Amino acid sequence: MRNSLTKSPLVVHVIYSLAVGGLENGLVNLINNMPRDRYRHAIVCLHSFTDFAKRIQDGDIPIYSLDKKQGKDLGLYVRLGRLLRQLKPDIIHTRNLAAIEGQVIAAIAVPSARRVHGEHGRDMFDVAGLNVKYNLLRRLIRPFVHRYIAVSRDLEQWLVDQIGVKTSHISQIYNGVDNQKFRPRHAGDPAPPWPPRFADERHVIIGSVGRMAVVKDHRTLVRAFIELIRLRPDLREIARLVIVGDGPCREGCAQLLAEAGLSDCVYLIGERNDVADLMRAMDIFVLPSLGEGISNTILEAMATGLPVVATQVGGNPELVQSSVTGRLVPADAPQAMAQALFEYMCDANLRRSHGSAGRSIIEQHFSLPAMVAAYMRVYDAVLQHERDSC
Repeated sequence: MRNSLTKSPLVVHVIYSLAVGGLENGLVNLINNMPRDRYRHAIVCLHSFTDFAKRIQDGDIPIYSLDKKQGKDLGLYVRLGRLLRQLKPDIIHTRNLAAIEGQVIAAIAVPSARRVHGEHGRDMFDVAGLNVKYNLLRRLIRPFVHRYIAVSRDLEQWLVDQIGVKTSHISQIYNGVDNQKFRPRHAGDPAPPWPPRFADERHVIIGSVGRMAVVKDHRTLVRAFIELIRLRPDLREIARLVIVGDGPCREGCAQLLAEAGLSDCVYLIGERNDVADLMRAMDIFVLPSLGEGISNTILEAMATGLPVVATQVGGNPELVQSSVTGRLVPADAPQAMAQALFEYMCDANLRRSHGSAGRSIIEQHFSLPAMVAAYMRVYDAVLQHERDSC
């Protein structure tokens, strides 16, 4: 645990764990950019937290780990209820299916608190959000939730159609991106930490950032890269692929590349803390996911001025305007992805044009201040409702 707070309404954020991920990155951005005199924050991790927690700039934000055991851990609910009673939050904000049962515990432990639940996307076990058991659980818990937040219009419509949430109970809030940190390449920027075989000025760097988990489907990106070189062997001299991130699929991707004889054209760099610097050294960004809410990495790539090739899933079409800021391709379709990559590989002007358009959209619609203001409006509204009910 880390230390405590001063007085203003307290929001307790209940999540599964605080580690590298889009949901977690959004939470950190929210806390780092919300005025401290408006809301205080505490984070409750049902499982654990990692060094990712160090990205929170205020060292006085308490972070608790409830150390959830494998499988059903009934004691977890007791520990969560006890902690919530101790913290006495004004608002309890759970996120995604893994934490949604916290709404029931919150209603029992701190009945005076207002309850908010956020949907940030779905994992590999239910990419489309159609699992009968999971949706039954969501419907049973729906009466306990005072306000829903959906990070995309796609998720907002799913809450209405599949879970039966009234549109009046949903706020759709896009993630924001730090467009000062994530910015286009400038002359004088330090050289990227690529290996010497990537140092030729002729090289076109195709990049991707994200957990190498099944739902992120880096295997399709690797297959697309292999297909690109198979179709145009001459591109072997200039095409380079960099994947930033780690996870269970890394070894399989490395094996595919080795079998194709392309290991020297690819850098699986692992998990890094200098993503903004690495993105500035890329020329094309790819997100090959099977499912997404609203991708922070797409937003970061657009802010960096990169054209984006992304799969047509979840909230991706709400971010990437095909033939304006990038290309949308079907999921699990390496040939279509290879074709999109080929178009960008062969046309530097197209890369610059689409990258510049993406940067402009970020500056107009996806700033961090806009995201923070939207969350504060939700928090203000649920608290006002409580005061009006007294």
